[in-house]
Amino acid sequence: MSDQTSPTSPQPNQHLQISLTVNSEDYTVLVPGRRTLLDLLRDELHLTGTKKVCDMGHCGACTVLRDGQAVLSCLTLAASCDGSAIQTIEGLADESGNLSQLQQAFIDCDGFQCGFCTPGQIMSATALLAENPTPTIEEVKSYMSGNLCRCGAYKGIVEAVMQAANEDTASPSEKGEPTWSA
Repeated sequence: MSDQTSPTSPQPNQHLQISLTVNSEDYTVLVPGRRTLLDLLRDELHLTGTKKVCDMGHCGACTVLRDGQAVLSCLTLAASCDGSAIQTIEGLADESGNLSQLQQAFIDCDGFQCGFCTPGQIMSATALLAENPTPTIEEVKSYMSGNLCRCGAYKGIVEAVMQAANEDTASPSEKGEPTWSA
């Protein structure tokens, strides 16, 4: 085994300039080679909705979307995100501050209690619904199994995801909206 580090592996004391888009805003930042995406988001970009809980990839509270895919930001090196588009919980509401259907569904279905795991839950569910807009309850449970809720709000979480999925696929009359005929 060699003592040499791969040329693509950042050294612990090496700083790298990266450019990334976070919640539709472009950033160019200088980061230590071993800084995680979670620490970049929270400590440098001041986006504290993404939670630091286990810091080992076990709980899912730090889940964000990287190029549309759910990732654990505590296990993702910031340097590996050069050129990526990152979306955090702060980026889900529209410009007017209106919550996404999924965020509203979490409120409607009591999909949270203390709320600490909620950002990671919602980001994982956002990725699920982007991949599979009409999941079954079993598919929701399976996909969300990497996100822990110590308060036990799992029933409300599953209901919220299913409500958001049904709202996305429901016809206007099923949503309670007027239908117009010519």
